[in-house]
Amino acid sequence: MSRPKSVPAKSHSTEAVNRRWFLEQCGVGLGAAALHHLLAQQGYAATPAQDRPLAPRVPHFAPKAKNVIFLFMAGAPSHLELFDYKPQLAKFDGTLPPADLLKGYRAAFINPNSTLLGPKFKFSKYGQSGAELSELLPHTSRIVDRISIVKSMTTDAFNHAPGQLMMNTGSMIFGRPSMGSWAIYGLGSEAEDLPAFVVFSTGSKGPSGGNSCWGSGFLPTVYQGVQFRNVGDPVLYLSNPRGVDETLQRDSLDSIAKLNRMRMSKAGDPEIATRINSYEMAFRMQRSAPELLDISKEPRHILDMYGAEPGKPSFANTVLMARRLVENGVRFVQIYHEAWDQHGALVRDLTKNCKDTDQACAALVEDLAQRGLLEDTLVIWGGEFGRTPMVQGGNDGRDHHPNAFTMWLAGGGIKPGQTIGETDDLGFNVARDRIHVHDLHATILHLLGFDHEKLTYRFQGRDFRLTDVHGSVVDELLA
Repeated sequence: MSRPKSVPAKSHSTEAVNRRWFLEQCGVGLGAAALHHLLAQQGYAATPAQDRPLAPRVPHFAPKAKNVIFLFMAGAPSHLELFDYKPQLAKFDGTLPPADLLKGYRAAFINPNSTLLGPKFKFSKYGQSGAELSELLPHTSRIVDRISIVKSMTTDAFNHAPGQLMMNTGSMIFGRPSMGSWAIYGLGSEAEDLPAFVVFSTGSKGPSGGNSCWGSGFLPTVYQGVQFRNVGDPVLYLSNPRGVDETLQRDSLDSIAKLNRMRMSKAGDPEIATRINSYEMAFRMQRSAPELLDISKEPRHILDMYGAEPGKPSFANTVLMARRLVENGVRFVQIYHEAWDQHGALVRDLTKNCKDTDQACAALVEDLAQRGLLEDTLVIWGGEFGRTPMVQGGNDGRDHHPNAFTMWLAGGGIKPGQTIGETDDLGFNVARDRIHVHDLHATILHLLGFDHEKLTYRFQGRDFRLTDVHGSVVDELLA
């Protein structure tokens, strides 16, 4: 009886040889199950079937959140005008900050010797939690007992592109997988006819970090975010050209898929699986996406609740679309509203930004709650860093500030009605319960059912993860 080709001619253990041969040759049944189990134990996402790279997968432990909506306020909102009222900053408005406070400090643009700038808006306490919010956030004030406010965020980056990459990928370097991509890599998707990870961009421009903010990096590209448009067909060329009917399209896709599978069997390239999935997804989306994203089908009271106007591009319309997407199995939705970079015109632009976004953000939390979806949908609000206590642009602007900023989270296993952390008297440094971006990422993955140290992907000889070699779960955030 001839020896199988894959078994070496010499071996010190017949048992080991037979086991290796069995696992290598038996691609189905017990061999595949054993490999699946070993990969899961080591923290790698299970390998799905070739034609279903986004099939749902089981995380390390029972998740609190199944979906994520990240309301990304790109450009960096001023925590000092919105969430973190500082009476001392108002008292010392127009004076120089203490010299010891600025020792070793590096600002993006301003001279550190710029004078202090007091808060520009009034603050009040709201809800049973007594959270203190700006007058610019009347709608968020309604939901303070449903959200957890974190005043002690900090990051490593003080310019927009690195800061946005840091918040979204855990690194200031281009080429790392985004948080949404890691979530899809680990969990797969429950949406059959829609992408697992959907991205929108509203505001005056796109994020400074570009497509890398939702890219898959070195993960297979099937896990990257898919950008949808805010009006009309959600993606370009979703409608067939004249002369192409559904039968012709289906026959063409079947032929292309057959050729791709033949190539896949020889090359084993995961990008071929991505290509097959993309063609099939596009075909299914032609039926599902236009109707799903048609918010005109929503009741009038829901449209009014969000401040949404069908057919008119807006942040509010997009947030309502996000709710419809997670309701239909989309795992991760991210909305970038790039409008918060107030080096000048702070009062005017902050007023406009809050008018454009505050109502819809609050409505999302309330709407998810009344539909029973908030329990397993994690909502995140925040930007890439904060703004300086020192003035820029005469007396009406603030520079970038990585030392301290504010975010809020709701649903999906988050403990509601609390404020975590605090900054010093001038809002310059974190004074208590410092939470780094890596800690936030570790906590988000924990809520999705993952040990952040074990959700890894081997690339260039080492195992990478979203939190790199850092991060701890913030227990205070957990319900």
